[in-house]
Amino acid sequence: MLRRFFLATPLCLPLSQLAWAEPEPEPDDAATALPHYKVSAAALQAAVGQRFPLRYPVPGLLNLDVQVPTLRLFPAVNRLGAEMVVDAAGPALNRSHQGTLEVAFALRYEVADRTVRAHQLRLKRLQFPTLQPGVVALLNTYGPALAERTLLEVVLHRMRPQDLALPDGLGMQPGSITVTDEGLTIGFVPKPL
Repeated sequence: MLRRFFLATPLCLPLSQLAWAEPEPEPDDAATALPHYKVSAAALQAAVGQRFPLRYPVPGLLNLDVQVPTLRLFPAVNRLGAEMVVDAAGPALNRSHQGTLEVAFALRYEVADRTVRAHQLRLKRLQFPTLQPGVVALLNTYGPALAERTLLEVVLHRMRPQDLALPDGLGMQPGSITVTDEGLTIGFVPKPL
């Protein structure tokens, strides 16, 4: 009888150590365990640059030429920002004036064409230092419309079918879009049944 006890004891010792061991700490970010897809800041900048420069005429008054925006990442608020040089010239102005347009926006995923798009645009600033205040006030009435026409629903990234093949096979689809210091991280979530 004692022989059975002594034979079983060495087998049970490792199990008793596991029972008293400290649990492994879980990773801080549980989302890292889920599949995700990354888009670099350089890829975002290249995509938005394909759409510019743009010209917006204000009939009979002036033309606003918007140059390629410089994108900024704001991970703390999960948004992107864009600063664009705007050239204003036309019959209402004596000469050409250069200013800046700054906007901030969120992102959304469009299932129909597999794109990440600018969304919830907010005008932060439209500034022309060389223009008189009355003209700047007039331009500021066009500011929100100009911001929307330049960046609202702009495609910042298009996912290829092969990018979605594995997640699709696992019954997942793009879900959350997180702005990071390096670009975007697109998380995948289970498809609705």
